[in-house]
Amino acid sequence: MAKIVIVGAGIGGIPMAFEMKDLARKEDEVVVIADTPTFHFVPSNPWVGVNWRKPEDIKVPLEPVFKKKKITFIQQKVARFQPEQNQVELADGSTVAYDYLVIATGPKLAFEEIEGLGPHGYTESVCHVDHAGPAGERWQEFLQNPGPIIVGAVQGASCFGPAYEYMFTAETDLRQHEIRDKVKITYVTSEPYVGHLGLDGVGDTKSMLESEMRNKHIDWICNAKVDRVENGMMYVTEVDDSGNVKKQHELPFKHSMMLPAFKGVDALFGIEKLTNPRGFVLVDEHQRNPTYKNIYSVGVCIAIPPQKPTPVPTGVPKTGYMIESMVTATAHNIRDELDGKEPSHKGTWNALCLADFGDSGIAFLAMPQIPPRNVQWASRGRWVHWAKIGYEKYFMRKVRKGLSEPFYERLPLKMMGIMRLKK
Repeated sequence: MAKIVIVGAGIGGIPMAFEMKDLARKEDEVVVIADTPTFHFVPSNPWVGVNWRKPEDIKVPLEPVFKKKKITFIQQKVARFQPEQNQVELADGSTVAYDYLVIATGPKLAFEEIEGLGPHGYTESVCHVDHAGPAGERWQEFLQNPGPIIVGAVQGASCFGPAYEYMFTAETDLRQHEIRDKVKITYVTSEPYVGHLGLDGVGDTKSMLESEMRNKHIDWICNAKVDRVENGMMYVTEVDDSGNVKKQHELPFKHSMMLPAFKGVDALFGIEKLTNPRGFVLVDEHQRNPTYKNIYSVGVCIAIPPQKPTPVPTGVPKTGYMIESMVTATAHNIRDELDGKEPSHKGTWNALCLADFGDSGIAFLAMPQIPPRNVQWASRGRWVHWAKIGYEKYFMRKVRKGLSEPFYERLPLKMMGIMRLKK
């Protein structure tokens, strides 16, 4: 019998639990540790931030799902990982031992790295539903007394899609309220160009997004470093391609949503040979830590080095389908080890993304996500908006049913050449 412990219950942790339970032997125990009683569908947070969804609309209670799947659920925060002892310490001082550990904690949001940033400062966040909910309440107040808006991502950020989605959805909402003419919108980003996305672009995302922003009268500042934020004012340094100061901006705003840089969670930070200096988990091509070989990791919490340097630091995003491919590889590799074999499976890290703009959107496919790629494609249109709504309903249904990749999902994707595991 083996005890397989998964820490985290988000986009990575939930499918990890389902796949691992399906692949584990009957006598093995699968345990999930999470500090929340619910799963929440992170890609819908931009809608929550403008009141197109309520927080409860995108949540699924975990206890009934895990009970049905016969997965042990421990609702507690992990205080510290203890890889030398093969255990995790919980917030109440107790410990949970494991034979195999899968770390799927997600990131720590590093608001503290910039003065005045974040929900406890002067900008909103849609990285977590607990931030997006209050942001939606303040958005409602903003509609009664509109003014300039700043949206974007600060230096070190690695997830740019939600910033574009929030900005365009907010713009659509302003038009629906017939007050778009009263609001100046500026996109401020550490990306070297619009549509970079931390991926050096995908297909024609640069021209697509620039065109969309021009059509909707949105200004932008790239290669931007946010120095500090004060109440109603953002101080930004714009640099050139060599990193030299190009211009200093003082940008007034009435409302702002800025994505922060990510770090590893406190329970991981500073554990030598398990994490890098930012606290992200080090993994090999099989999602396994090179030092602690019974520890695997999936999702936003793993370390992926930037492929190309940028004038202002940017990270590499970990998108939904890419994370799911990590999950499938990890589940199969742990099963390999249970059977006395060496891990042999590798995730494709393919990315299939839908970015909603409120009444249209952009879809892109990158195989793999990180260049050079075998396939890259991008398209835009109203269909993306409806596809994103459909995907939200579908994914949450999978969570309620305890499914990761049912055959009716796997087969059509396979016909298109989109698979989770490398051949």
